[in-house]
Amino acid sequence: MIRLRRVALPQGTATRLGEYTEKIAEQTTEKARKATAKDLWAARRGVRPSLVAALTEMAPGHARCMYCGDSQGTDIDHFDPKSRTPLRTFDWLNHLLACSYCNSNQKRSRFPTDGDGVPLLVDPTLRDPLDHLRLVLPIGEYRARTPQGEACIDVFGLNSRAVLVKGRVDAYATARHSLELWRIATDKGQCDKAKEIVRVSWNRPLVDVLVAMFHQSEHAAAEALFAGEDEVLALLRDPQLREGFLPRA
Repeated sequence: MIRLRRVALPQGTATRLGEYTEKIAEQTTEKARKATAKDLWAARRGVRPSLVAALTEMAPGHARCMYCGDSQGTDIDHFDPKSRTPLRTFDWLNHLLACSYCNSNQKRSRFPTDGDGVPLLVDPTLRDPLDHLRLVLPIGEYRARTPQGEACIDVFGLNSRAVLVKGRVDAYATARHSLELWRIATDKGQCDKAKEIVRVSWNRPLVDVLVAMFHQSEHAAAEALFAGEDEVLALLRDPQLREGFLPRA
């Protein structure tokens, strides 16, 4: 998971979402609100294309899932499940792009909270997942830094899905190679090639690995985190490389 920026919806779509929410709010019982929310969501064809387009723009790489970062995002997921809070069914701030596996097999309607009822899952459009998770790069597994991180690892199966763990290990090797190729191309004055390396690097699946690499290179314990990989750490700390690789706000 990586930090994402939420974009604005077209005004027409935002208006339609508000109208749907008003219809749900008109219901006098929670049961009726849930039933109305379910029916309206099933008939959401008029707004779905705009929602998917906006979520795709926000998603990492080529429309990757906002939870696992590996598979294509195909589903509009309600971060706070509509079965729990029907009034947020058409709340744009409650929509994220998920792959069908994360949405239907992992998260489903799970939405853990702490003892005070505060949600534990991390919405990557509101909080930086790196504040709650640390990726152990050589083995491709996440370690929780907070209870929120623990919840994310559990609900999204970040460590229990072997394909994700193995994929991150391979992504780490690929990212290291890309940094080296960028350095070579830049030293040779091959600016277009260097830019292409950066573009492809950020569009690959599991880009959370690349994000974690740059983040951990700034950590006080970076030398320990990159033990035995002095050359990689030096590249990640290279001001010219960082200027070329890191997106600008």
